[in-house]
Amino acid sequence: MANQRRRRPPSEPGSREPGRFDPRRFGSWIDQTLEEARRKGAFDELEGSGKPLENLDSAQDPLWWAKEMVRREGIEVLPPALEVRRKVEKLREAMPQIEHEADLVAAIEALNAEIRELNTYAHKGPPTTQPMLDLPTERARWQSSREDETGSD
Repeated sequence: MANQRRRRPPSEPGSREPGRFDPRRFGSWIDQTLEEARRKGAFDELEGSGKPLENLDSAQDPLWWAKEMVRREGIEVLPPALEVRRKVEKLREAMPQIEHEADLVAAIEALNAEIRELNTYAHKGPPTTQPMLDLPTERARWQSSREDETGSD
């Protein structure tokens, strides 16, 4: 009898008493804790309470959390070839607001440097087919957009 270990009674989950863990009692302890919190109103007025859960009908995607974060945070993730096309479009849309020709030339030169780098090195994603911007053509487009803007006032 001296060599036999003394058995301790299982302690309650969450208590600091030493004892043996009993998984059958652990489940009931979780249920009790949740029910007590519900009675105290811990789950009242939670954000989204009473609203349907989003994306329940979408297919299971292992990267759902990353896609949701990108959507929620408004992060734009494009391959370099598509990003440079977007920058060209934005520059052309902003041309009427550019005040000075020197600012236009600086913006075109910076964008051409980026296009040159993309065309020189291999990148992930689709290949870039964006040609470099022709300065005289873009300058004429800028002057035309400014004339259209001043003519419409």
